[in-house]
Amino acid sequence: MGYPAAVSFIILANLLIFVTGIESPQYSVVHSESDFEIRVYRESSWMSAPSDKISFEKATKLGFHRLFQYIQGANLNSSRIRMTAPVLTSIVPDAGPLHSSAYFVRFYLPVKFQASPPIPLPELNLHPVHWPTHCVAIRQFSGFARDNNIVKEAEKLAISLRGYPWANSTDFLAKDAYSIAQYNSPFRFIGRINEVWAEIDGSQVPGCETGSAATY
Repeated sequence: MGYPAAVSFIILANLLIFVTGIESPQYSVVHSESDFEIRVYRESSWMSAPSDKISFEKATKLGFHRLFQYIQGANLNSSRIRMTAPVLTSIVPDAGPLHSSAYFVRFYLPVKFQASPPIPLPELNLHPVHWPTHCVAIRQFSGFARDNNIVKEAEKLAISLRGYPWANSTDFLAKDAYSIAQYNSPFRFIGRINEVWAEIDGSQVPGCETGSAATY
């Protein structure tokens, strides 16, 4: 596939604007507060694009580009795959080169491809990831997810969890790893929805099932 990164980013953004009925991973809310909630997500399959870029924004954009090629047919079946939401960028600080962050940009596979994802072309360096049912702490924030605000939003989630019995059982607090979920096109400026995700030990929350999936 010969799309430059900038062109594929714009095309993919337009898909997010105009495509209706976009599929998303299924979940139930098992605990809710004014500034966060706990969700239990059903098992799901994703396609993951690793990146060693230091910038969250650059990693997301370039990961998007490879995933866009994949859903446009750059796979062994030449299958075209409908856009889904959110686009999930998982961050593991100090895991990249020179102690920078490592990133994994992830695309939720539609139900049609959950059991058997098309195999990506090797040059895309994409990997399927299957997550069992697992419990996640979520904080929503508006505007754009940028290099200069995602850490602050993750810290706000950590502060919100303090005082709750499961606060010390999060992978986020133990490893300083978290994910940013983006639901909107970059061309939408009003009413944007982003989320910070941090996996927690479901045994600490009534209604949550314990899973072994990680946020990175």
